[in-house]
Amino acid sequence: MNRPQNRRGPRRKPLDPARRAAFDVLRAVTERDAYANLALPALLRERGITGRDAAFATELTYGACRSQGLLDAVISSAAGRPTDQIDPILLDLLRLGVYQLLRTRVEPHAAVDTTVEQAAIEFDSARAGFVNGVLRNVGARDEASWVAELAPSATSDPVGHLAFTHSHPRWIAQSFADALGADAGELGALLASDDERPQVHLAARPGVLTAAELAAQVDGTPGRYSPYAVYLSGGDPGQLASIRDGSAQVQDEGSQLVARALTLAPVDGDGGRWLDLCAGPGGKTSLLAAIAADTGARVTAIEPAPHRADLVEQNVRGLDVEVLRVDGRESGLPAASFDRVLVDAPCTGLGALRRRPEARWRRQPGDVPALAKLQRELLAAAIALVRPGGVVLYATCSPHLAETVGVVTDAVRRHRVEAIDTRPLFDPGLDTVPDLGAGPHVQLWPHRHGTDAMFAAALQVG
Repeated sequence: MNRPQNRRGPRRKPLDPARRAAFDVLRAVTERDAYANLALPALLRERGITGRDAAFATELTYGACRSQGLLDAVISSAAGRPTDQIDPILLDLLRLGVYQLLRTRVEPHAAVDTTVEQAAIEFDSARAGFVNGVLRNVGARDEASWVAELAPSATSDPVGHLAFTHSHPRWIAQSFADALGADAGELGALLASDDERPQVHLAARPGVLTAAELAAQVDGTPGRYSPYAVYLSGGDPGQLASIRDGSAQVQDEGSQLVARALTLAPVDGDGGRWLDLCAGPGGKTSLLAAIAADTGARVTAIEPAPHRADLVEQNVRGLDVEVLRVDGRESGLPAASFDRVLVDAPCTGLGALRRRPEARWRRQPGDVPALAKLQRELLAAAIALVRPGGVVLYATCSPHLAETVGVVTDAVRRHRVEAIDTRPLFDPGLDTVPDLGAGPHVQLWPHRHGTDAMFAAALQVG
C-alpha cells in the first residue's frame, strides 16, 4: 500500500524495538491472517530482541490481539466513527496505543507520544493529529469507566456483559456458559482466566527424562496433574536444550492428560496396536509413542495435511511410529484392527484461546456445524477401526457442546459403543485432579485446572 509520508516538520523518532515488533505482528495478523503466537517468536529471534524488550513486545502483541473487541469498541466511541471507517494501519496503531493506556502500567504520555509519532511516520501530521485526539479521549478515563459505558447491561444481558468485560465475542461466552451448565456462575472466572497469558507447560519424554529432572534443568516446577508435566517460569522454550534435542516438548498439561488417558483405558488382551487418527502436529502422538515403548505397543499416526504430517514425523523422531498421509475417514486400514484409538479431532479451538490470542475474533458461529460433521465422521471411522473390547478416546480442545457431548451422544446412538467413565483415566487415584464433573466424560477448564479447556470421552466398542 502506498501511504503519504510526512516530509515536513521535525525528524520523527520511530517506535522502539519492542513496540515495533508488536506493531509489525499486529499488521501481519490483520493483513495476512498470521498467527501471533507463531509470528512473534520468529520476529523476535530474527531481530535479536531479548529480555525485557521481548517480554514487553509479547505483552503488547498478545494483549492487543486478545482484547481486540474491547479495544475496538473504545476506539470507535472515542473516535466518533466505526472502526471499519478507520484506515487499517491507523487502527492497529490505535489498538497498540489504547491497550497500553487501559491495560498496562506504561506511562500515558509514553503510550500516546510513541503511537502518534509512528502515525506521523506512516502517514502525515493530519492523521497523527487524529490518533492523538483519539488516544487523549481514551486516556481521560480508565478501563472500568469505559466498560461501564459500553458493555451490555449486567442485569438484562449478564453473558454479554461478561463477554465485553473480558473481551470475548458473545457467542463464545454463551457456548462456555452452556458447557458449564449448572456451574454457569463460574463464567466470569473462566473468561478472566481465558483472558490471561498462560504459563508454558513442558512434557518430559517418558523413558528419557523424568519431570523432576526436566524441572531441575529448566528451573521449572513439576506439574500438578500429569506425571510428565513441568511448568516453565519464563523465557523462550525453543532455546532450551531439552526441547532442541527432543527429550521434552512444549505441551499443555491438559493435552498430556488426554494422551495418557488413552493408555490407561481398560482393554482386555491389549495387543499393542494403537492409533492416533488425527495426529498433526504430533505432540500427543510422540507422548503416546514414548509410553508405548515401555509396554511393547506400537503407534500408527494418520495426518492428511502435508505440512502437519511433516511436523508429526519431526516430533516422533527416534520413536517407533508409522505415519500415514491419508484421510482418517478413508484410511484404508483394516476394520477392527486396533486396540486403542485416539481421535483428537479438528475443532474450533475455543478451549485454547489463551494460546491463540487472535483466534477468538476469527472464529464464527457458522464454523461449528461443518466441524461437528467432520468430528462425527472421524469418530465413526475410529469406531470401525477398533476391535470389540477396544477403546476410542474422543477429545477436542473446545468445550462447545455441539463439538463434545453432541458428537459423543450421536456416536453412542448410532454405533455399538458404550460410554465409560473417563474420570479415572485422568485421575487414577481420584484424589489429584479436582472438579472433573459428574462424568462419564471429562471437561478441563483454565480457571479450575490451569489447562486448556480439553474435553475427553472414552467409548468401549461392543
